Amino acid sequence: MQVVDVVNRLDGLKRSVARVIRGKDEAIDWIIAALLARGHVLIEDIPGVGKTTLAQVLSRSLNLNFSRIQCTSDTLPSDVIGVSLWRAERGEFEFLPGPVFTNVLLADEINRATPKTQAALLEAMNERTVTVEKTRYRLREPFIVLATQNPVEYLGTYPLPESQLDRFLLRISLGYPDAEEELALLRRGGVEDEIEAVQPVLEGAVLVQLQARIREVRVAAPLLAYQLELVHRTRRHPALALGVSTRGALALHRASQALAMVEGRDYVIPDDVRRLALPVMAHRVVLAGGETGEGWSRSEAERDVIREIVDSTPVPL
Repeated sequence: MQVVDVVNRLDGLKRSVARVIRGKDEAIDWIIAALLARGHVLIEDIPGVGKTTLAQVLSRSLNLNFSRIQCTSDTLPSDVIGVSLWRAERGEFEFLPGPVFTNVLLADEINRATPKTQAALLEAMNERTVTVEKTRYRLREPFIVLATQNPVEYLGTYPLPESQLDRFLLRISLGYPDAEEELALLRRGGVEDEIEAVQPVLEGAVLVQLQARIREVRVAAPLLAYQLELVHRTRRHPALALGVSTRGALALHRASQALAMVEGRDYVIPDDVRRLALPVMAHRVVLAGGETGEGWSRSEAERDVIREIVDSTPVPL
């Protein structure tokens, strides 16, 4: 596949999603980059700003299967991965796949699920497999988890542990639409008709090919050193008890390559790394001392530290 063809296909995908999710171009770029990098995305936001719509439009634009799990305190691991039932007439167990056997999985309000259910997603997200009764099942490709959590509500929630957060390539927030877009949305009476009208612009098989090409995106030696310096500074920062892990360093590298491809380049530039520093690294650090807080305050404190690190780290020329 030629570079021009790749650019045209990804531009078509961006336009398809942007027709429904308007005014959120950077978030769309990040989501597509996560797809290309075979990563998962945690959307931390209040209800009603388009998180479910984004997942639906993405799956329709790619002609992929879509499943949704509405996480609650009584959601069981079997509700996610499936269950084996005994079939007496055949004298054997039959595995009934759960919603995780899809291409685009929306785990809505993941922090309302118990830690045991959250952990059921770990193997699927990291290994792209599910193990039931000692039998290992491989998930479909491509596969992406879009999980949401509401950082404002605390009652009945189970905060994601660091090990779970580290599985997400990006943590983003859509935020409210601007006044003009919100007024246009009211005039249209919603986006249901627009979702139904979305047509596939890129097949899943082509997306898998593009994912395989991420490694071909070049990262110059000074940029590699820059990525590592950002990571190492999180480990030395006095406001942080825990810095970005090696998995996080790899995530920043891979996401930078993917974003370069989204922007139509076969090489990474410093701006790719700077744009991704917050969504890739902020959720992978742990604040020191009593600076933990909850919800928005904690997330914003984490982002503030990463902003300071990015602003104070010399950019390679």
